[in-house]
Amino acid sequence: MVQTVKSADGTLIAYEQTGSGAPLVMVGGALSARQGAAALVPLLAGDFTVITFDRRGRGESTDTQPYAVEREIEDLRALAGAAGGPVHLYGHSSGGILCLEAAAAGVPVGKVAVYEPPYFTHRSRDEPWQVFANKVKTLADTGHGDQAVEAFIRHTGAHFDEGIKQTPWWPAAVALAPTLFYDLTLTADAVVPEERFAGISAPVLALYGDASPDWAAASAAAVASSVKDGHQGVLPGQGHAAAPEAVVPFLLGFFHD
Repeated sequence: MVQTVKSADGTLIAYEQTGSGAPLVMVGGALSARQGAAALVPLLAGDFTVITFDRRGRGESTDTQPYAVEREIEDLRALAGAAGGPVHLYGHSSGGILCLEAAAAGVPVGKVAVYEPPYFTHRSRDEPWQVFANKVKTLADTGHGDQAVEAFIRHTGAHFDEGIKQTPWWPAAVALAPTLFYDLTLTADAVVPEERFAGISAPVLALYGDASPDWAAASAAAVASSVKDGHQGVLPGQGHAAAPEAVVPFLLGFFHD
């Protein structure tokens, strides 16, 4: 059943919870809504109360402008309040950055696991991140969401196959184009904010796949070394879209330890 919780600025955040046990909030990355974690839920719900949610501006959640990372942190604080106390966090890609920023800002968390937060990803210094973020925002705001999504995918370095535009995924991704600016703002200059993360006291597990580009391992190492209680894990044979059955053993081991 879909429920909502009101964030500090009045935005309604839609969420679902499944299972029993300590609350575990799943935080998706760019172009994902709460359904993006659907395959993980049944593998974790026997051990945790798994909370999936639509980040602001996505799915059944509302939105309030202007965007700021602090507002998304408040959304996680509201979810923790609805859960009745500290929550574990698992974030994928830019969702992992949001988890770390929330922990650094004092959101009540137990442990934090992240998979390949996109640090050290910039290949060109010709275009500052803010310039690209504003370009994507302008495309999305002027009705060119398809161009915004394509530009973003190409920006990540991933191969862009024109055939993707004929898949059922494409219209859903285009609908989420206005939120790409949010993820680009979270990632910013792709440098780990070590001074800020040094204040994170919660245990942190930084995961990456050994089939991912080199930046993923560098990111995990930097995140783990920047916090007070950091750990790393590598998933054999996995890339940025890791298989749920490869991720879950790491999460179970970490959150139960």
